[in-house]
Amino acid sequence: MVVHSFFLGCLAHASYLIVDERSKTAAVIDPQRDVDLYYEKAKELGVEIKHVFLTHFHADFVSGHLEIRERSGATIHLGMGAGAPEYEHTGVAEGDVIEFGDVRVVAMETPGHTPESISYVLHDATLPGAAPHAVFTGDTLFVGDVGRPDLMASVGVTAGELATMLYHSLHDKLLKLPDDTIVYPAHGAGSLCGKSLGTERSTTIGKQKQDNGSVKPMSVADFIARVTADQPQTPKYFGYDAVLNRKQRGMLDVAVYNGTRSLTADQFLQKRKDGAQVIDTRESDDFAAGSVRGAIHVPLSGSFATWSGAMLDLNDPILVIAEAGKQEEAAVRLGRIGIDAVVGYLEAGMDSLQGTPDALQNSGTIDVDKLQEMLAAGEPVTLLDVRTPTEFSDGHIEGAQHLPLIQLVDRVAEVPSDRKVYVICRTGARSSTAISMLMRAGLRDLANVRGGMSSWAEHTSPMTP
Repeated sequence: MVVHSFFLGCLAHASYLIVDERSKTAAVIDPQRDVDLYYEKAKELGVEIKHVFLTHFHADFVSGHLEIRERSGATIHLGMGAGAPEYEHTGVAEGDVIEFGDVRVVAMETPGHTPESISYVLHDATLPGAAPHAVFTGDTLFVGDVGRPDLMASVGVTAGELATMLYHSLHDKLLKLPDDTIVYPAHGAGSLCGKSLGTERSTTIGKQKQDNGSVKPMSVADFIARVTADQPQTPKYFGYDAVLNRKQRGMLDVAVYNGTRSLTADQFLQKRKDGAQVIDTRESDDFAAGSVRGAIHVPLSGSFATWSGAMLDLNDPILVIAEAGKQEEAAVRLGRIGIDAVVGYLEAGMDSLQGTPDALQNSGTIDVDKLQEMLAAGEPVTLLDVRTPTEFSDGHIEGAQHLPLIQLVDRVAEVPSDRKVYVICRTGARSSTAISMLMRAGLRDLANVRGGMSSWAEHTSPMTP
């Protein structure tokens, strides 16, 4: 028995391939939607994927369970608490066993992150005794943290109710596994499914008992207070994806095919006129130099899926502007979070629109050293910091207005429109996205601080804690 892990950095998502070498059978745990990587590994190992295990209905990505079933007829396994999703599946309850070859998977119901959350305890039949080898915990137990219980309020389950379930799932079940049991979570550092996830890809039950403050002995009330406080705000697509993972939906390859249709400048502008939204995926300096009026800017080089899902209208048609050869990557990464509404890309790039100045817009940029000169000279500077509250509290430029990017659309009226506004984030990517949203709201005199606070720190200027 062998476990192969896969980590999708842009979504901080971990998935796994369990391989039984004797029966030449494999199973995938919590697959991403573009599933070629699992089949490439299976082909390399000479095994066939026959099972898909979902720990819960994920909110931050669309799982690839349907793509795998479509491709190789694999059985989809879900916890009994999942209810009745639209697709055929096998429900598993506490203690149920799925075996193939020397692999034995035992279901452990662990609600709390969501009501249907389930963990899968892995046993190797070739090893002596009945001790488990590993447990796939989904978003129930992470490295250094536990799953957040506040994502189900929209469907009538309170954070307090789920936090109580989570406490008992951890203390009555997972933490009673042997200390040397390997823990394979579904997310790592950078995920919004918890507050302080560690950078390690796996851990053990014993190490989490020692190092994870959220699983230390405490009362239920103290646990609820801890896990419900200060959770980061989530993008609007989270609820959309949690529902979509219950549905019998279209396949990713169809969405990518539709999204990579090449459009001439005239075709592109006509679709825009007919109501399609435009996403510009190039780098921040390219966007500042010139883009389509009203375009939303989210660079592919950053947390593209997360911020696209936060800023785009999820069901309206989408047009893509991309660097040459990058249009398929954009369509795939949008498809990973269930945005299948891409209808094409600008074939010849921005050069093809130079004869249509009325359709274009641009914004400014400023280097950190120039901004520092202005501040040192006492010039009036309106600086908008769009980082998270934690980032801002850790250090910011004195006098900066704080407005997190994820809240910007709802609070755009707070941004001054009668003067030039300089926008800053950590690297210059989120601030460029912010500028695109401010321009959509009618603001024009805007400049992106290139390199952001990372560059500012390199110039050793003081920050206000």
